[in-house]
Amino acid sequence: MGEIVRYKRDVWGEEVILGVSWDLLWVVAVAVLVLLATHAIIMAALANKKMDKPSSEGRRVLRHETIDRLFHWVMAASILVLIATGVAPILGLRIAWLNIHWIAGLLLTFVVVFHIVRSLFWQDFKSMILGPKDFGEPFDSAQKPGKYTFEQKGMHWAVTVVVLAVIATGILLFLQIDTPFWDRTNSLAEDTLGLMFLLHGLSTLALVALASTHIYFALRPEKLFYTRSMVSGWMSEDEMTANHDTSLWSPREAD
Repeated sequence: MGEIVRYKRDVWGEEVILGVSWDLLWVVAVAVLVLLATHAIIMAALANKKMDKPSSEGRRVLRHETIDRLFHWVMAASILVLIATGVAPILGLRIAWLNIHWIAGLLLTFVVVFHIVRSLFWQDFKSMILGPKDFGEPFDSAQKPGKYTFEQKGMHWAVTVVVLAVIATGILLFLQIDTPFWDRTNSLAEDTLGLMFLLHGLSTLALVALASTHIYFALRPEKLFYTRSMVSGWMSEDEMTANHDTSLWSPREAD
């Protein structure tokens, strides 16, 4: 564990956890870069075997409501700000990062709670559930998904777990600092505080990897129509029928 965890001596001379070893940041960065570069090379090699892309012309169907697109971009912005302000001190960049960091954290917490409530009561929550059948989708080109693909569902649940870990540990750490709402509490024991820093750091590293992967796939040429739908809300009927099972997902026409 010495390469993952940093330790220190408390006032009693006992060894306690200080936090995560930030050397792991470079391990994560290199691993993600290698994996994504490998994927890009493989996809380029197979490009000549791919079928023609479906047309973006013609009838348009609604994929994302305006409120859901707004949620996505606010969440994305808050995560990128959290990553930037969290990593900046590690890289030796001198910025007044702490206030920006916790403000972005509160914004992320608010939009995530909002999304959870909306997904449970106003959206089709079942469309995002990963079932046993979904795991065969990447290996069977004839098997088309409903609204969300296996990869999209997997990314969603990975981000969900990691973001909730970031939020939970972040709130506990937030209570320990001076803010406009309260004075520093120092309510956590030193060993517990170190554990929170460790879990917050590990979830941050996971978030860096997931955000990088998500951005990469969002910019892939064959996936750009999904990214466009997150901006404009629509995809063409041709794109829908080429990539989705219309018996599982039949959206209404876009305005």
